[in-house]
Amino acid sequence: MGKIWNKLFGIREKHRPFCTAIVAAAGRSERMNGENKLMMDLCGEPVLVRTLRALDQSALVNEIVVAAREDLLLDVADLCSKAGLSKPIRVIKGGETRTASVLAAATEVNPKTELIAVHDGARPLVRPEMIDAMIRRGEATNAVAPAVPVTDTVKIADESGRVTGTPDRKTLFAVQTPQVFQASILKAALTSALEAGVELTDDCAAVERLGKEVYLTPGDPENLKITTPLDLAVAASILAQRAES
Repeated sequence: MGKIWNKLFGIREKHRPFCTAIVAAAGRSERMNGENKLMMDLCGEPVLVRTLRALDQSALVNEIVVAAREDLLLDVADLCSKAGLSKPIRVIKGGETRTASVLAAATEVNPKTELIAVHDGARPLVRPEMIDAMIRRGEATNAVAPAVPVTDTVKIADESGRVTGTPDRKTLFAVQTPQVFQASILKAALTSALEAGVELTDDCAAVERLGKEVYLTPGDPENLKITTPLDLAVAASILAQRAES
């Protein structure tokens, strides 16, 4: 019986979609008081290294491509080489915008790639189990992102600060990464957005522009994006709590 199960498992593994994780790491860290947040220490390791380790520990990620700033290519490559990662990893030059960076990385993925998981370099607290769950969901839907419900009341205001509306927060979600897409859909969407000169803050928006369906699935409140010094302190506190549990 054991041989039968092993054979079945082998067939399943053989047909598992090849997934490349793209790490968006070419930002300017403008709200981090002039420091590059990806290189900052988080409980003994750079933020970016913690992000890469989570992707490396994912059972369903086959390779990693990092889109980095041109002036930090050597620094990021050095971090990657010293991180002791087991999966193939490449560092490429990112673009001036997130869309340009992710598209540049998408053109460098392994030709066998069927799924692309795009993850923010500044989300080091993502759990490998969540990454795997997103990849499985992405295989089923072609476009998916983790999200958490918005708990604050959100106002819409004009340039003068005058409130023009209050959307129902029951319909509002804060979107996280990794966002997982069928590879050809993502490449087409990013190319279209770049050619149209559209500024986007996440990759789902590019796919939505093409009229494709994008699905949300429950995210993790701890999967925060480090943007400010306060975020770094909160992340350190979360890691300390995880170490105690």
